This record gives sequence, C-alpha cells and structure tokens, in this order.
Amino acid sequence: MRTPDPAARTAKPALAVAAEDVRDAAERLAGVVHRTPVVRSHTLDRLARRAVFLKCENFQRVGAFKFRGAYHAASRLRVDVLAAGIVTYSSGNHAQAVALAAHELGTRAVVVMPEDAPRSKVDAVAGYGAEIVTYDRYKEDRVTIGADLASARGMALIPPYEHPHVIAGQGTVALELLEEVGRLDALVVPVGGGGLAAGCATIASAMCPGLRVVGVEPEAGDDTRRSLDAGRRVRIPVPRTIADGLAAEVPGELTFSINRCLLAGIVLVSDAEILDAMRFAFDRLKLVIEPSGAASLAAVLTRRVDEVAPGSERVGVVLSGGNVDARRFAELSAAAS
Repeated sequence: MRTPDPAARTAKPALAVAAEDVRDAAERLAGVVHRTPVVRSHTLDRLARRAVFLKCENFQRVGAFKFRGAYHAASRLRVDVLAAGIVTYSSGNHAQAVALAAHELGTRAVVVMPEDAPRSKVDAVAGYGAEIVTYDRYKEDRVTIGADLASARGMALIPPYEHPHVIAGQGTVALELLEEVGRLDALVVPVGGGGLAAGCATIASAMCPGLRVVGVEPEAGDDTRRSLDAGRRVRIPVPRTIADGLAAEVPGELTFSINRCLLAGIVLVSDAEILDAMRFAFDRLKLVIEPSGAASLAAVLTRRVDEVAPGSERVGVVLSGGNVDARRFAELSAAAS
C-alpha cells in the first residue's frame, strides 16, 4: 500500500493530460468504440460489503479497453503520417487495438509481440492484417525494437501507454462510468504501464472531487507501487504472473507523472486471488475476463481496497479485458478450484 504524498496533492502541478482532453477523446470516439455496459450483482455487493459497479471493457472492440486509446491516437495523426503506417509493441491487447485501428483507418500496422504472448492474441493481431515481429521479453527490449522499426520504415510509433492521446482515450472508460452511475467513492483500476489509471484518474478527479482512485497490481509485478513509495520510477525484473497485461518492468515516465499525483494508492493481489476472481465472474456474473482484467475484481473481493479507500460505499471497478481463449480459461478455472 502507498500513502498519498500530501505535498504532491497540494502542489497540483500541470499534468500532460487534462480532463478536457478526455472529453475531446470521447467526442472523437463516439460511434467508433462501444459504450460498454455496467454490471451489478447482489452477491458481489454482499461479499464486498459495498455497492459495486463493474465497467465491462471485456465487451469493448478487440475485447479490451485498449482500442479506445489506440484508435484515438491513430486518428489524430496527420494524413501523410497515418498513410505511412503504425508501429507498436504489446503483449496482446494494445497489439490487437492498433491492428484494428490501422485497419479501420486504412493503413498498415507492424506489431512487436513477445514470443510467449497468448496464442489467441497473436492470432487476433494477424487476423486484423498486421505484421508481427516477435522478441524474447526476458532478454530483449521491446521499446528499442519498436523505435528502431518505426525509424527504419518511416512509420509512426504508438506505444501502449506512454502517449497523451492514448491516455486521454483510456480515460473515456471512467468518463462513461461516472456519466452512467453518478457519484462514486472509489474507482478501482488495474495498473500495467499506467495509461488506463492515468486517464481514468484524470477525468474522475475532475468529475467527482474526493473520489479515490485505487490502482491494482499483481504481487509479482509491483513496479508502480515501488515507484510511488520511492517517489521515482523503479525498474523491477520482468514479472512472471498470469496477468500478462500487467507485467510491466517500470512505469511509463508520462503515466507515472500523472499517477503519482492522482492515485490514492496501489494494492497488490496474488495470482491465486486473480484466479478466484476470474472464476467468480464466470460462475456468478456469467462474465469471461482475462487475468489482467480480473485483478481489480480480486482487490474488491478480498476487500483490499479498504487499505487505500476505507469506508467507500459506492465503488466502480474496471474489468479491463476478456481476451483469454477457451482452453486457457479452462486451465485457469481448474487451477482456481
């Protein structure tokens, strides 16, 4: 858990993304992204001991929130730049998002993906027509590979989170949720590179003063928690967790500059707790969510949210994605039993 830095909050520095940027992104994305449903459950409310509102980004295009930021950033490129194509790097969901955005906007995409990326995500990226370049996530640096490819081919680079237009696009998740359900005491968001948390915290703090944004990381991938505790970006060894979308080594420079000011804190969940949350979502809510998307639900089910936002009666939870194939889902479900 991280205790908020009072100095950081009172100083209120000018941040790279503002609430108005998120609202502008929402206008650009209208009619392109799905306005995903908010799901309630009496059983979940009872177990969590609060009213819980689940924002189901597993129903978003490409099966995850990532399409919001990818399309928003791509759509803002100059016509000539867009025509040259887009490069990105991603373990899966942002890869699919950029591939689909490129297809929708009539251009091409090159995606750098780890060799051990889930097969369902690799197949989806290829299905959208993108070229895939693989690398060893434990030995090679995807950022360097992506930057070198973009430079060599004269293409635009749209990273998974380290981009203001990507962050603004991701923030539309919280914008939609708050527009639909009204006041919340807390918003629980999974944290990988930090783009979703940064975007959501930016708009949520403007729309609902006093709301506490709680980030969730897997125990094995707590780079943002360590960074917030240290007051600077901290790099950790490549995380080994079932939540591959949250397996970041270090927070983004841009995302960290926002999250250190706006997040109330970070809580950690184990892989076993993530598995339990996935199974609960399937058995009781009839929702299929991937491990990264289940992390926020795990934090609510274990009541770990109380570590950062005690007394919260109305809590929003972002289920960030549902990209897990049937075989892998069955394996994970069996492991949770």
